[in-house]
Amino acid sequence: MLLSYCVVNTNGRNHLLACLDAIARTTPAGLEHEVLVLDNASDDGSAEAVRSRGDGIRLIELDRRTGKAANDSRLLREANGEFCLLLNEDSELRPGAVGALLDALRADPQAGAAGAQLLSPDGLRVPCAWRLPGFGTALAGAVFLHRRHTVQSGGTVTRAVGWVQSSAMLVRRSAAGQVGWLDPRFFVYSDETDFCKRLRVAGWRILYVPTAEAVHDDQMARDLAGSERRTVEYHRNRDLYLRKHHGRVAAFLMRPLLAWPYLLRAIAAVALPGHSPRRYWLHARQALMPGRGEGIREAADAYNRRIGSADAVK
Repeated sequence: MLLSYCVVNTNGRNHLLACLDAIARTTPAGLEHEVLVLDNASDDGSAEAVRSRGDGIRLIELDRRTGKAANDSRLLREANGEFCLLLNEDSELRPGAVGALLDALRADPQAGAAGAQLLSPDGLRVPCAWRLPGFGTALAGAVFLHRRHTVQSGGTVTRAVGWVQSSAMLVRRSAAGQVGWLDPRFFVYSDETDFCKRLRVAGWRILYVPTAEAVHDDQMARDLAGSERRTVEYHRNRDLYLRKHHGRVAAFLMRPLLAWPYLLRAIAAVALPGHSPRRYWLHARQALMPGRGEGIREAADAYNRRIGSADAVK
């Protein structure tokens, strides 16, 4: 089989159905493929909605919530395709995206993964490919040159980059297996960064394909109630990446550089209407002390305990 669509869903029923509709709508005629959906212990009827569609979708239902890296790895291991297209439930492929991604990887035998150009719901291009994190990117961020130095998406030509976002990432399955899939220690955020880094260390290239487009609703970013947990999880996992690939001392030394731009924004936000100083203070604090606070992992653990207690009562 050539292609496996691999979709992870956590309580995103309506987004998931739109994602599956887009897959059906944009899959090139005659392309041998399968669709796998991993439902991450949703309680909004997502699994039932997938079953009611039919369409030969392979549904993997979890009874406990696990992290994005673990879920993507599960899908990659169970897929039959030579290539696997990782998708978030809130990603919708645009016409031509699948063909462009497949063409990019098939034309470059040394490419292990290829990322699509992500679009906001109103059609604007958003950053989706970057240099791998390190002292250079931390310094660029500290002097507000992040977009110029670190962001690598944009333009019209397919090219090699540091890492791409897994909201719509085509993976050569043999390459993923060679590096041991995604690291489950990354619950969410920096999981694809680490994956791309390990692919590159193993000799594979990472491609950004601007002609492949996917709308990414980014529902997590719009969940204001969970913003603090997301901030904790983001900085925790970025620090894990830096410790893993640059060492504990280097990761520690980079923390002030990473916190500095948030600190300046927090000070500026005090005088600017419509801006939240608290949000930037939280980012600055977590960049300096990434081990502090409770993130999305703890929320999932609490959910799993509630489910376990409810099952015990039955």
